[in-house]
Amino acid sequence: MDTAPLIDPFARAISYLRVSVTDRCDFRCTYCMTEHMTFLPKAELLTLEELDRLSSAFIRLGVKKLRITGGEPLVRKGILTYFQAMSRHLETGALTELTLTTNGSQLARFAPDLAACGVRRVNVSLDTLDPDKFARITRWGRLPQVLHGIEAAQAAGLRVKINAVALKGVNDDELFPMVDWCAREGHDLTFIEVMPMGDMGEADRLDQYWSLRDLRASLATRFTLTDLVERTGGPARYVRLEETGQKIGFITPLTHNFCESCNRVRLTCTGELYMCLGQEDMADLRAPLRASPDDAVLDQSIRAAIARKPKGHDFDYSRRRVEGQVSRHMSHTGG
Repeated sequence: MDTAPLIDPFARAISYLRVSVTDRCDFRCTYCMTEHMTFLPKAELLTLEELDRLSSAFIRLGVKKLRITGGEPLVRKGILTYFQAMSRHLETGALTELTLTTNGSQLARFAPDLAACGVRRVNVSLDTLDPDKFARITRWGRLPQVLHGIEAAQAAGLRVKINAVALKGVNDDELFPMVDWCAREGHDLTFIEVMPMGDMGEADRLDQYWSLRDLRASLATRFTLTDLVERTGGPARYVRLEETGQKIGFITPLTHNFCESCNRVRLTCTGELYMCLGQEDMADLRAPLRASPDDAVLDQSIRAAIARKPKGHDFDYSRRRVEGQVSRHMSHTGG
């Protein structure tokens, strides 16, 4: 069997796979979903066994980092079975990191088991520390439940990184309180520009857009920022706040194109492989997966998909309309 690593047309080795295990979520965040979402029929989703087989194929072909996403991954029924299956690749050393991005709502219940499966850190999406604002942003979420989940994750030995979407007129007044809270709690913090994913209303998206260049300039009024060369395999660029020693990340798909070092692809819960978050092109891996119990056809399909990975995306708000907008919601592709 051919186990040569996955190299895209621009000589980038693909070593990072993000797997969306469900498009469902127990929140309805205003920048991610409409309030009354139509979710995929459960019959269309890959089974947990199929997710195992697909993920294992990528690991065999050189993927070292596996991030589980959604929707909200922890609402997928039986999801611990999948984490337990992936832990065998950690034990052999084929996989160096197994992690997840979560809204934190289910962490209190799952954190000890995730730690037992070899998960060492989690990213928690949290845009505000104001309970009322949190309820407005998430529509269905409750902030105390998430904070309790974060505490449970820490108690289980998991390192927590907070991901906050920068939203003008929503949480731009919480920049320093969020930074201060993360410093006290020992969490790393990454800010993310709102991305043009899904038909959410173009005017709303533009009104929400808070450039991280402006956010960084605001941070610099209080802190001394030192750029770090450190990269974690994702798109974030990092600075250190010299006064606190904190590490702050910036994910800027709109004001800084981070594609030149892209080493990742995204697999949806229905077996679609997106070679670029900001492009519509995808490869159907569910068909070859189900066509044969032999992995040769599947491996060939994966290699053919990677051969189509583009150089980059073209998100752009600068012309006051959403250039490069893609039609699918973020919950479909996975965060």
